[in-house]
Amino acid sequence: MKPRRVLAVALALAAFHASAEDLSAVCHVASTYDVTINNANVVFDRGVNAPRQVIMRDGSLTTDGARVTLRPDEEDRVALFERQLRDLLPRVRALASDGIGLAAQAVRREAATAAPDAVASGELDRVLNARVAEIRQRIAVSHSSRDWQEAAMREYANQIVSDIAPILTQDVGNQAMNLAMTGDLNGAAALRDRVGSLTSGQDRIVAQLESQLRPRVQALCPSVRQLAELQSGIRDSRGQPLQLIETDTGQ
Repeated sequence: MKPRRVLAVALALAAFHASAEDLSAVCHVASTYDVTINNANVVFDRGVNAPRQVIMRDGSLTTDGARVTLRPDEEDRVALFERQLRDLLPRVRALASDGIGLAAQAVRREAATAAPDAVASGELDRVLNARVAEIRQRIAVSHSSRDWQEAAMREYANQIVSDIAPILTQDVGNQAMNLAMTGDLNGAAALRDRVGSLTSGQDRIVAQLESQLRPRVQALCPSVRQLAELQSGIRDSRGQPLQLIETDTGQ
């Protein structure tokens, strides 16, 4: 298997496990909405099923363009929901950003086994660090969950792999050519083993990330569950229960 393909699989898996999407598995909550947290309001939106858009602003609630009449206690809960969600945003962004950084570090360690010259020259680190810094900056200024969910993480992984794969491929190719010219069959076999180790490396990467990030994800769970409790009893403009966050009651 070529280094590019192996790294793409490994890094995409690693990035996925590092994303905020993991909240659903660890905290047993889920949402069918994307959320955007602006200075003026908080917007939940999705492509199907009403309400498709839910807007919270200073205790007010609008669903699909219709203002919802709320009791004073419900206004207080909507306002508290919005405040707590805003407080949660930097923690989720930090988790996604750190996950990308840790995933890149883990992949670098695995890649160094097959392409040591690329690491020794500093070229791999230069390219990798530049791309990771760009992605982490993008997450840092983001106000939308779209920038740290599964699809985004996979896109970030593809960008990193596109940058570093040519460096690794050239390194491995040079090693293979030198070994072929010298007739070093043992060296060629060892090189195949090192490249092959990248395949099993994806499992190591995911395991490392889970052990490092799971406690931080678990620390978010009480706050996320409290959001689910705050929405309880509040109805949308059609009179249906508001379900921005769904809990897995079977857990």
